[in-house]
Amino acid sequence: MASSSATLAGSAAASDLLRSSTGGFTGVPLRSLGSAGLVLKRRELTVSVTARLKKGRKKKEYPWPSNPDPNVKGGVLTHLSPFKPLKEKPTPVTLDFEKPLVDLQKKIIEVRKMANETGLDFSDQILLLETKYQQALMDLYTHLTPYQRLTIARHPNRPTCLDHIFNITEKFMELHGDREGYDDPAIVTGIGNIDGRTYMFIGHQKGRNTKENIKRNFGMPTPHGYRKALRLMQYADHHGFPIITFIDTPGAYADLKSEELNQGEAIAYNLRTMFGLKVPVISIVIGEGGSGGALAIGCGNKLLMLENAVFYVASPEACAAILWKSSKAAPKAAEKLKITAHELCKLQVADGVIPEPIGGAHTDPSWTSQQIKIAINEAMDELTKLNTQDLLKDRYHKFRKLGGFQEGIPIDPKKGFNMRKRDIPVPPKISDSELEIEIEKLKQQISESPSAPPKFDLHKTIKKLEREVDQEFSEAVKALGLTERFSKLRDEVSKATSENQTIDPLLQDKIEKLNADFNQRLSAAPNSNKLQKKRDMLRELTEVKLLLDRNKETARLKQKLKKKFDDVINNPTIKENYEALQSEIQRVGASSASDLDDELKKKIAEFNKEVDLQLANAVKSVGLDDQFINGSESSVPEIEELNKEVEKEIEILANTSTDFKRMIEELKVEVAKAGGTPDLESKNRIDDLTQKIKQSLAEATGSSSLKYENLVSKISGNGSFKAGESLTDDELREKIETGAHVELVKMVLTVETASVSS
Repeated sequence: MASSSATLAGSAAASDLLRSSTGGFTGVPLRSLGSAGLVLKRRELTVSVTARLKKGRKKKEYPWPSNPDPNVKGGVLTHLSPFKPLKEKPTPVTLDFEKPLVDLQKKIIEVRKMANETGLDFSDQILLLETKYQQALMDLYTHLTPYQRLTIARHPNRPTCLDHIFNITEKFMELHGDREGYDDPAIVTGIGNIDGRTYMFIGHQKGRNTKENIKRNFGMPTPHGYRKALRLMQYADHHGFPIITFIDTPGAYADLKSEELNQGEAIAYNLRTMFGLKVPVISIVIGEGGSGGALAIGCGNKLLMLENAVFYVASPEACAAILWKSSKAAPKAAEKLKITAHELCKLQVADGVIPEPIGGAHTDPSWTSQQIKIAINEAMDELTKLNTQDLLKDRYHKFRKLGGFQEGIPIDPKKGFNMRKRDIPVPPKISDSELEIEIEKLKQQISESPSAPPKFDLHKTIKKLEREVDQEFSEAVKALGLTERFSKLRDEVSKATSENQTIDPLLQDKIEKLNADFNQRLSAAPNSNKLQKKRDMLRELTEVKLLLDRNKETARLKQKLKKKFDDVINNPTIKENYEALQSEIQRVGASSASDLDDELKKKIAEFNKEVDLQLANAVKSVGLDDQFINGSESSVPEIEELNKEVEKEIEILANTSTDFKRMIEELKVEVAKAGGTPDLESKNRIDDLTQKIKQSLAEATGSSSLKYENLVSKISGNGSFKAGESLTDDELREKIETGAHVELVKMVLTVETASVSS
């Protein structure tokens, strides 16, 4: 009985011990075995349980090495970080759009291999291929599409947040945990130094290989990660550390457990808190920034982006699936979403673009990190100048101005084209009688005073008439049953012009055929007479407007040309040279041109050449070429003939006019009396005579021999010119008048020079 009780007691103790063990116990309960049940020795039981416990225990890896290097970069505490350099080099990944470059690389390798095997010199061929490769690489990466930049941002070998942090900091200590029971590896935080400044670093962390990506949840944080970031932001705000955030996530993790833990509330709490931080906050998008998951650590004073980074509210694949019902339209969605760094800078969402090496950040991570470091220092130099209140206002206004617009600005034609028809107000239709009355008034006014501008807006009248023609045209197209053909052709033309492409010959042929078909069948339309009438009126008004614009431009050019010629005549340099020549002629005592020596004649010729050059520049400065100055270079033969005739007629008038000759003689006498030092009275008389000679030459243009009709008829009689062949009547008249004006100016300058010579 005693032995039985002892056995039971022993069995009870064993049962209790097994129940308390972590390994548990399976099988039949000990109590059901009775007194003749299992008998175990204490030592055997202890050994078996201990073995079971040791077998289930997993050894925890401790990051601290047995012999830590005290001189390691970043300080000895760097050994505590589980982020270590990869033992194996990452596998090269070729993106789809980079495949042509791979073919060139293969050719270079093949040529080098052939050179090594044969011993021949292929250096020229290798150099040519390498140059071609570099040029192709440059062309490819300077014309990347938004979707291609997205694929670069998602490159598996792209440097991660911790890669950049360890590259730019002198010391860095990673901090863990949200103090609520979990440390999310998709968000990393820590304190580090850059050039003597202490920063709090917070960022999304992706993996460098499949194993790390699984551990880091592909950079998609849970609520624990955002609460960890929040805790360290508050810590930095308390101690006055500026905050640097690195954004690289496709979005917050959206599984059931994250929603149960209030993912949305965690993001919203971060947004609210970041706007109240009293320290500078700089956010840098180093990869892809997706939706609220990126914004939860992205509400800073500055938002900087790497050149190939992207920032979006929804991924292009998701957007394409929603709008076009297929993720294959992702490239189109990426273009419409404006997700690239340069586009976001134009929209003032991003504040700066950090350059990347050709080929992407993964081709040279260290260089990219140094560019990030430079950008951080520049931004911090700017933000440290602000006090706390200005810093908060700067962050507030940065986000308040996003999506702003200004009322009253006309709709961009490109945007207006894509608007629905009901969004564009349709102007009221004008009755035919009102339109005819308005046009008749305009015609009458123009006929009474062709040079005067219309009293009412001619441009506005033409616009009204264009709308009327468009409406009549639409009705005619509808009546003839050509609406579908016109609509289809309009879409093709719009697509070609929107893509900045030239209209191909096939499309041009379609347009011409449809136009010919419409004109041939137009008489069958009920409103064909109205359309034809309004078309004629529109054509007539357009011609009138062009004529008025041309007359206005001609008057402006004449005024400008006259001013330029006056400036040439009164040019101080010309006057100074003129006086110098006058003094030299008086010094040698020359009474006629034959008394001048060769050197003085050369100086006078150079003076004339300088005057011609000044006149030519004056003509060019008002938008005309110098065909009036140099008749031999004229591109219009008939104008060349007219210029010669003008010059000839002016010379005849100058030599045959008695008054003109008398004034020339008087001027010679006055110049001779004055000598080298004329007094004030002599100078005034010389100036009066010079002005009279100029006026006499100007009046010569009103003579019958210089009139437009006489000049044209004289040249036409010789058979060398037919009016209207190359120029209109008004254009020809204008050129003759301008040419005559130029010749008069030259004659005045010649007279002044002749008076000096005498």
